[in-house]
Order: sequence, then C-alpha cells, then structure tokens
Amino acid sequence: MIVFGETIDDQTRCVHYGSPKDVIAIKFKCCGRYYPCHLCHANAENHPAAQWTVAERQQKAVLCGVCSTELSIDGYLEVDGCPSCHAPFNEGCRLHSHLYFES
Repeated sequence: MIVFGETIDDQTRCVHYGSPKDVIAIKFKCCGRYYPCHLCHANAENHPAAQWTVAERQQKAVLCGVCSTELSIDGYLEVDGCPSCHAPFNEGCRLHSHLYFES
C-alpha cells in the first residue's frame, strides 16, 4: 500500500506526527490516497479534503502502518490499537477525526 506525504519511516509516521503511536494512515475520500495526516494531504494535494459520510463507515479507509491491515472507519473508531498486530494507536488522533469522518 502506498502512503503519500512526508513520511519519516515505513510505519506511516510523518513530519507532523511522529510519536511511537502515530502508526495509521487515512485514505482520503476526495482522492482515494492514503496520507498520514490532514497536514500531509493539504501540503501535497491541490484540492480540499472531503469527509467520509456516516453512511460510508464500513469503507476500509484506515491503514495500520505496522502490519498494513486496512480497517473500516467504524472498526478504527471502536479500537485503541490494531486488532491484527495489537500496535497501539495514538488516542490523540480522535481529536482530528472530524477532519476525516462526519459524525
């Protein structure tokens, strides 16, 4: 899976968010590309980000950077770590979920 943006390692960490728990990438609805964060998307694309709707919550749009498992939006929002490899996810990412997913 290709992750676009300013990544700093092969686990999807980026120049904006690089803590040990910053290991997810979001597939942006507008372009279908995975980016580590909204800032990486804004820096790389020439279009505004579009949010996934509530009706699209079953779409696989979150990538675990540790094991490359794709999670549905609902699946991601229900867990604190990857259900496949158990890598912990940054709980602070929830503060930005409104940028990616309608509530």
